[in-house]
Amino acid sequence: MSVSTHTDRPPRRGLLATAAVLAAAAIALLPASPAAAHHGWDGFETNDLVYIAGTVSSEGSWGDPHSLFEVTLDAQLPASTPDLTIPEELSGPEDSVRVEAALAYDGAHDELEVIIAPPWWSSSNGLDRSLEVGERFQGVGYINSTDDGLFRPVAFWYGDDHAPVNQVIGDTLPVRAPLPGGAQAGDEPAAAPSAAEDPVEMDPPAENADIVDDSGSETRVVWAVFGAAVVVAVVGGVFYVRRRTRQDERSPDA
Repeated sequence: MSVSTHTDRPPRRGLLATAAVLAAAAIALLPASPAAAHHGWDGFETNDLVYIAGTVSSEGSWGDPHSLFEVTLDAQLPASTPDLTIPEELSGPEDSVRVEAALAYDGAHDELEVIIAPPWWSSSNGLDRSLEVGERFQGVGYINSTDDGLFRPVAFWYGDDHAPVNQVIGDTLPVRAPLPGGAQAGDEPAAAPSAAEDPVEMDPPAENADIVDDSGSETRVVWAVFGAAVVVAVVGGVFYVRRRTRQDERSPDA
């Protein structure tokens, strides 16, 4: 009678299958994790919307997780955002009034590095190509907290026709900060809004601090999905190993 030499192969195949599932889950979800983390507005001065205008001065880089390029600023900027078409997502009165009231950039830089969403996002929100050197650029957004030469728009306009591009997820600003200097658009916001109408018009309490940034929730969702995938893969692998081991034990040796 010959001695079986493959008794341990089913468990090994089961472990390999489990490892393959885990690797596939990790590969599928890892690209989403950096994107979710980078998409958040933490690290930017979200209480201070500023307006910039100038010309694109570098070809930059266009891709994931973000596109980057330089803009040389105009020597003279208007005091606040000029009359531009607000992207539909930010056209509500609570957001459009803030975009329109954004004060002109008054920092020390003549050129700013601009960071925007990756092409797959921008292409469905108003920009289906990379910007060209020398092309007109206007934006309303935030200066980075630690790098005052980095600007991230919530909306921008490009070309001679000032085509609008949305840069926020959903239909609201990351933070509805107080209007600068009591500015008003069309005198509509003259009356102080109630907490129900605009809960972050006033200084937000500490327990509501999570509303100022969307990166934490997005990252938690991504990792929750990843964790669930790992658990399912491990449980499935364990059952697979047990089933194949029992089958091997029941089958007679060749």
